[in-house]
Amino acid sequence: MELAHSLLLNEEALAQITEAKRPVFIFEWLRFLDKVLVAANKTDVKEKQKKLVEQLTGLISSSPGPPTRKLLAKNLAALYSIGDTFTVFQTLDKCNDIIKSKDDTAAYLPTKLAAVACVGAFYEKMGRMLGSSFPETVNNLLKSLKSAESQGRSEILMSLQKVLNGLGGAAASCHRDIYKNARSLLTDRSMAVRCAVAKCLLELQNEAVFMWTAELENVATLCFKALENSNYGVRVAVSKLLGTVMATALIPKQATVMRQNVKRATLEEVLELMATGFLRGGSGFLKSGGEMLKVGGSVNREVRVGVTQAYVVFVTTLGGQWLERNFATFLSHVLDLVSHPRATQTHVEAVYSRRCVSFILRATVGSLLGEKAQIAAAKDICQAIGKQMKAVEAVVNDANSENKSGAADVAASQHVMVCALQELGSLVQSLNATASPLIQEPSIGLLETVTSVLLHPSMAARLAAAWCLRCVAVALPFQLTPFLDRCAERLNNLKTSPEAVSGYSFAMAALLGGVHQCPLGIPHAKGKMVVSIAEDLLRTAAQNSRLSLQRTQAGWLLLGALMTLGPSVVRYHLPKMLLLWRNVFPRSLKELEAEKARGDSFTWQVTLEGRAGALCAMRSFVAHCPELLTEDVIRKLMTPIECAMTMMSHIPSVIKAHGAHLKASAAMVRLRLYDILALLPPKTYEGSFNALLRELVAEFTLTDNSANTTTSLLRSLCHYDDSVLLGSWLQETDHKSIEDQLQPNSASGSGALEHDPSSIYLRIPAGEAVPGPLPLGVSVIDASVALFGVVFPHVSYKHRLQMLDHFAECVKQAKGVRQQAVQLNIFTAVLSALKGLAENKSTLGPEEVRKSALTLVMGALDNPNPILRCAAGEALGRMAQVVGEASFIARMAQYSFDKLKSARDVVSRTGHSLALGCLHRYVGGIGSGQHLKTSVSILLALAQDGTSPEVQTWSLHSLALIVDSSGPMYRGYVEPTLSLVLTLLLTVPPSHTEVHQCLGRCLGAIITTVGPELQGNGATISTIRSSCLVGCAITQDHSDSLVQAAAISCLQQLHMFAPRHVNLSSLVPSLCVHLCSSHLLLRRAAVACLRQLAQREASEVCEYAMSLAKNTGDKENSGINVNPFAPGAGSRRDAHSRHQGVNITETGLEGVLFGMLDRETDRKLCSDIHDTLGHMLSSLAVENLSHWLMLCKDVLAASSDMSTAAPLGGKDEESEKKDEMDDDTMFTTLGEEDKSKPSVAPRWATRVFAADCLCRIIMLCENANKAHFDLALARLARLKNPKNDFLVLHLSDLIRMAFMAATDHSNQLRMAGLQALEDIIKKFASVPEPEFPGHVILEQYQANVGAALRPAFSQDTPSDITAKACQVCSAWIGSGVVSDLNDLRRVHNLLVSSLDKVQAGKGSSSQLYRESATTMEKLAVLKAWAEVYVVAMKIKKEAETKPKRVLKSTEEDEDDFGTVDELPPDSLITLVQPELPALSRLWLAALKDYALLTLPAEFATQLPPDGGAFYTPETIDTARLHYRNSWAPILHAVALWLNSTGFNVSESTEETAAAMPSSQKRATSIMLNQTPGTPPATKSLPEINKDRMHLILGVSIQFLCSPRPEEPVEHVTSCLQALHTLLDSPCARIHIAEDQLLGVELLSVLHRLLLTWDPPSVQLLVTGVVQQIVRAAQDYLQEKRNTLSKILKMWLALQSK
Repeated sequence: MELAHSLLLNEEALAQITEAKRPVFIFEWLRFLDKVLVAANKTDVKEKQKKLVEQLTGLISSSPGPPTRKLLAKNLAALYSIGDTFTVFQTLDKCNDIIKSKDDTAAYLPTKLAAVACVGAFYEKMGRMLGSSFPETVNNLLKSLKSAESQGRSEILMSLQKVLNGLGGAAASCHRDIYKNARSLLTDRSMAVRCAVAKCLLELQNEAVFMWTAELENVATLCFKALENSNYGVRVAVSKLLGTVMATALIPKQATVMRQNVKRATLEEVLELMATGFLRGGSGFLKSGGEMLKVGGSVNREVRVGVTQAYVVFVTTLGGQWLERNFATFLSHVLDLVSHPRATQTHVEAVYSRRCVSFILRATVGSLLGEKAQIAAAKDICQAIGKQMKAVEAVVNDANSENKSGAADVAASQHVMVCALQELGSLVQSLNATASPLIQEPSIGLLETVTSVLLHPSMAARLAAAWCLRCVAVALPFQLTPFLDRCAERLNNLKTSPEAVSGYSFAMAALLGGVHQCPLGIPHAKGKMVVSIAEDLLRTAAQNSRLSLQRTQAGWLLLGALMTLGPSVVRYHLPKMLLLWRNVFPRSLKELEAEKARGDSFTWQVTLEGRAGALCAMRSFVAHCPELLTEDVIRKLMTPIECAMTMMSHIPSVIKAHGAHLKASAAMVRLRLYDILALLPPKTYEGSFNALLRELVAEFTLTDNSANTTTSLLRSLCHYDDSVLLGSWLQETDHKSIEDQLQPNSASGSGALEHDPSSIYLRIPAGEAVPGPLPLGVSVIDASVALFGVVFPHVSYKHRLQMLDHFAECVKQAKGVRQQAVQLNIFTAVLSALKGLAENKSTLGPEEVRKSALTLVMGALDNPNPILRCAAGEALGRMAQVVGEASFIARMAQYSFDKLKSARDVVSRTGHSLALGCLHRYVGGIGSGQHLKTSVSILLALAQDGTSPEVQTWSLHSLALIVDSSGPMYRGYVEPTLSLVLTLLLTVPPSHTEVHQCLGRCLGAIITTVGPELQGNGATISTIRSSCLVGCAITQDHSDSLVQAAAISCLQQLHMFAPRHVNLSSLVPSLCVHLCSSHLLLRRAAVACLRQLAQREASEVCEYAMSLAKNTGDKENSGINVNPFAPGAGSRRDAHSRHQGVNITETGLEGVLFGMLDRETDRKLCSDIHDTLGHMLSSLAVENLSHWLMLCKDVLAASSDMSTAAPLGGKDEESEKKDEMDDDTMFTTLGEEDKSKPSVAPRWATRVFAADCLCRIIMLCENANKAHFDLALARLARLKNPKNDFLVLHLSDLIRMAFMAATDHSNQLRMAGLQALEDIIKKFASVPEPEFPGHVILEQYQANVGAALRPAFSQDTPSDITAKACQVCSAWIGSGVVSDLNDLRRVHNLLVSSLDKVQAGKGSSSQLYRESATTMEKLAVLKAWAEVYVVAMKIKKEAETKPKRVLKSTEEDEDDFGTVDELPPDSLITLVQPELPALSRLWLAALKDYALLTLPAEFATQLPPDGGAFYTPETIDTARLHYRNSWAPILHAVALWLNSTGFNVSESTEETAAAMPSSQKRATSIMLNQTPGTPPATKSLPEINKDRMHLILGVSIQFLCSPRPEEPVEHVTSCLQALHTLLDSPCARIHIAEDQLLGVELLSVLHRLLLTWDPPSVQLLVTGVVQQIVRAAQDYLQEKRNTLSKILKMWLALQSK
């Protein structure tokens, strides 16, 4: 390969290598030339230009492959633009002659295509220099377009696009010709051609005014037709064309308008045109308007999905500001779409249309608008909902006047409601706490509007309103409890309205389901309230037949929702629940028979709904409270479940007797039954297996079902990697939620809440915005398939055989479409069963079972349906895995080998090649080693079958699986595989994207197999490595984003194994470009790769990214790429451009990544961005402090003022304007026409991340250099080198950022801000101010700190924030920064007010959150006071021990308290003193609580039944955590207090009683072992002291016995200091010396601590405590001796008398 690296092609070397390697050699030379031409000296190039031109033009006729011709054309054009242009016209004529040639043979085609590519490249690069020759060229291209085949058509259209791009407005004379010739190809058979036409027309509309004026309607019609039977790529390309043309028609580009007098289209006209596509699809437009809107014929789904994407392109092109100004019009238009009868002809179509409209709203409102504009949009949506609801109420109240059209309006309004409410919910949820103005402004009336919809006649609308309320409650948790209360109250008041019962119960269930997302929860009593409401509904259901159904459903729905609150709540209601469940079902067979005999169809409907509801509540119980599932409870649950199973067999006769309308209710019962059984251990119901399996098999083989319903689970049971084989099964894209509608399985993508109301309280599946259960018919089949997989491993072999034979029979019996459906369901069930076997580590069974299974599976490997072939391959692999015998595997492999050698048809070749891949995938390298050689040789042969891309795709995919699973065993086949991969990459047409994707997969697998060897320097390894690099280069340059993503992951692997050989200077800029791609998978791959690069080489990555910024500056200014969606200079880049090309400004790659966080919703992507930024921060922040702090500050500044957009260059709508404006005007003016502003200020989640980054920067600086926290040192270093940068120099910025965050609307941001503030205080508290000796640097920020803390103590602040703020207060007071007593009082008063609340027994949020939130807040207050008291005592002690004269000196003031001369040493203690009597009691009570809560589980019965001083028995589990966080400082404080008072204070019960609320009185009396209500027996002081000693020593010893490794070291030190302090007092010493056991126990515990905890501080403390104990023992002995000697003396004295 090195020989290829020369300016001229080394023809000797080329002649010496084999024919097969020549294309690679040539490609490598062209790659080298591409890099070298730009950098080379112009004179060198000119000298060799003639020869180079000869060599390059010679290559045109050597029939080069697609990647080679692309590079060849690029190089020739570059050569002419750098060197002389004398011969350019000759070369152009040569190319034109080749294009004109009449030779139509396949062999000549590559030469023709290369000539076409060259023409395109010339015009793109040199444009108007070739001006005069273009009419001839264009005619020539258009002529050959008519006769070309599909590859030629694509290439010619791509060239025409480049010609247009290069010439701009100069080519106006040819515009109409190109338009006429290209438009007919928009409906070409080949999808690649349709994409090429769309891109060509997109380029054309930049200059061709007629396209968006006179021809506008025709262009729209053409686009709609092009969308019919399109694939994903075509939909993306055509929607981009349609959206951009419509946007241009509305707001034309300045330059073109000035040249011609243009009539602009109005917004109504444009939207009307788009709507025709959405509502009527592509055909039959040119009728008169009246006929057009007549209902009839169905809308083509592909057209609807394409037009949906076009709406998004349209709005994105016009930009966020346009949307802000026109939102009301746009909203009403989009909502009208979904109320149109054409959009809602059937239920499923209506759901699809709703999904499309929701997508349009989410993709525009969700990403283009900033938080302020989103709040305004939410207001508009509220008004739209209110308006609709008024209309509905008018119709409902007017019901008696037989208003037919009114009823239709109500039916249509439900869909509008669903879309509007879902968007409102999503908006509020994404705004989180920033949405509070929406709730607090009465003029908006959001809550009233949404709750009014709970009475809508349609269930879908009621559910959507309930969902919206849940979103509001999750975003603003302080609303959760009031909402619940309000709904409960309305439910009671409106008991007689069926809509109200249904709507308000939906709302309550939704709210209960949202509790798990609110960390502070709801009060425990709400559980009781829900149970009583539900019981009442179930009890009264039978009283009024008009309400029976609604009340039954509502009652069970509420009980199901209650279960999501978890075991701590459900535990109390379990006996009642078990009773309710038992009573719903008949007790015996006799009762069941009797029941069948009576009742009419209505009572049966209510009964079935009730039983379905009961089973649903059971399922919710089993799913959410696994801890409560004892054997006894399971046994009690099985009674009703077994009844339900028995009842199933009787239901068909009931349906026969009472009518088919009961079928849905019966199906619902089955669904609920399958769901709960799948969650229980199969052993519990093995007695009922036979009956159950009969039901399950009948369910998914469609025995009693005339519809051909298919399951939706096959996609998840097949392997994720196989999606490339199922082109129709889209991988993850930004359009997933609408593209799902076009999948082949039943009702795919038609999820909606009304299909299963219980999903309103369940957790949302990952990646979904709103829960979308599939229609009942599909859900039941899904549930039966899933349960079959659970049960199958536990069934006897005999039954397995029967079932497998029965499956084969079912497939045989069915015909046509039905056969496909049955087969799909059966295969999904079989896969589910095999997966279950593998998970249970059990086997398939004896020979006959295997044989039957094998027959079933092998039959499907030849099925024409690719999905079935895929499933069959997967099943075969899974079977080999569970059988696990070499002979069986050999037999299966041999069968496929034989088939592949003889078969000639595509179907069996693809099926059996996949079978080989799957066998290797599941049995691994060792198990299938002996078949490796045969498999590889067969698949390599199949991969070369150029006649069928499908065979190539499947065989290459299987090859990749084999390479992956064989590992090192594959090493021998690496070279032949690699050479095949390269050959195919150089020859397969780019339009066969699946083949290229599989080639990328193979390449990645080979790189992994060779692994770390790639670093080596041997000849073979060098060849392998350079082949891999060439492969990566080809795939990187492919036009398909999935192929590019594969290339990135290959390079990522290469970088892991051989980092020296991956050229970051070209990789990083290309990754940065992909960050703005419109393809999610490509953005993911780019970020994942950056994440890996940033771990090792963060600074290089940032430098290369900045180099891209410098280069793009020049290109953007040339003004070619006016429109963000126009393919400009880099057509590949722009083909995937999202908002526009990447826009890296002075904030660098970091700025772009921060900007992405505001746009991206994909979890994986966001987490990778967080990691990447984290790695960059760790490596670069300390060196580049100003830059990183500025970044964080810019992001956080958005919180102080949401109206000005923060300067983060991540989101510019257009680029050229931005470059013309200077920065100041850019961010301050809201110029009318200025669309180039970054329209979105950073959102709250990004701001929280920035605040976390701030804390990390402080931590990193702490480990770096002392000067970061020493102003004098920092200034010195700054003088030596002005480039030095230190954290302490940015202190004002740090404080300002922490302040902005701590006072924001968003609670998460407030927490992060307070945390940052605490870090700043702790790190900078002792930094002296060099200019004012005796002062510290933080003193000047007292006001800021006070102001940041004050809001956190207001009445409506959530407990967790108040708790955090208490911590910051204690850090601030204890830091010794504040020198003035009055200043100190300000912050001190905040703590005093909190203490008053604790004494009053109210948390700031006593009634809104669960009780443990109050526990957290109270304990935080006590802990803060404890910390302050500890510091105060420390200062006092230091002051007492210091000689008086030192007080005036300031040199030696190294202690925490710098300003001794201004603040008397006891001032802090004077602040604490008044509160001490109350505090000491509360501290002791908290310690007693803690001591009880740390008892092992077996002593649980000893806990007081009413809870403790600060916790209630219901929330004991969460309370434990809060006690664990705060006991240590409290313990230390208590020890100090006892020591200072000399154990002389007794607990006067009256004082205690006065200071504590009743709940605490009760608890305290229990602590003192009194029965409540009896007068306390007064204890003597020594007894009380003994109790206190035991409490403190008990807590300490219990903790020090085994401190958990994750325990903060502060807890250990606090505990040891407490012991030390305690043993300072004579009283404690006597106690420990008298009770020898205690001393010995304590010493052994301390000995263990000494051995296990390393920090010297801990070890010193341990030795100190040991000294104290020993001293106590010595003193005690001395005392005893003294006493004895006294007695002896007295005795002797007496004797002597």
